[in-house]
Amino acid sequence: FGAISASIVDYKHLEFRIPSRGLIGLRNQVLTATAGEAVMTHRFDGYEPHAGDLATRQLGSLVCMEAGQARAYEIDRLQDRGTFFIDPGQDIYVGQVIGECARENDMELNLVRGKKLTNMRASGADKGMRIAPARKLSLEEYMEWIADDEYLEVTPKALRVRKVK
Repeated sequence: FGAISASIVDYKHLEFRIPSRGLIGLRNQVLTATAGEAVMTHRFDGYEPHAGDLATRQLGSLVCMEAGQARAYEIDRLQDRGTFFIDPGQDIYVGQVIGECARENDMELNLVRGKKLTNMRASGADKGMRIAPARKLSLEEYMEWIADDEYLEVTPKALRVRKVK
């Protein structure tokens, strides 16, 4: 798609022709790959016939199956299923995408259930929770991340993804 057009000392000038739908998320990936050193600009070149589908993400979604508040105990217990986008105590609803699955297919999780409490004491049964911080995505990152069967909800206070029924 592109060719090197000039080379100055340690800098490279690359030009590509990319459909505008392919630019969503590209800037973030280029800056990450170059440790923030890249300078990227774009301009409209003209209309072209559809050149085919773009690559989509390979991993599935973690989908909430119960409405309520996300419990820290459940997030800690289910962390090996994938990366969460929500924090403990956050309100969630049925069908909301709460994270990225570690596998290719979507997985439904119940983060509302909570820990079973009994009247018996267990010696050393409670371990300390080590919850990984929630992955916070920007609007552009969410637009790049969502699949064809998902909607992005944009409100003044939050960005949320939900599955289409």
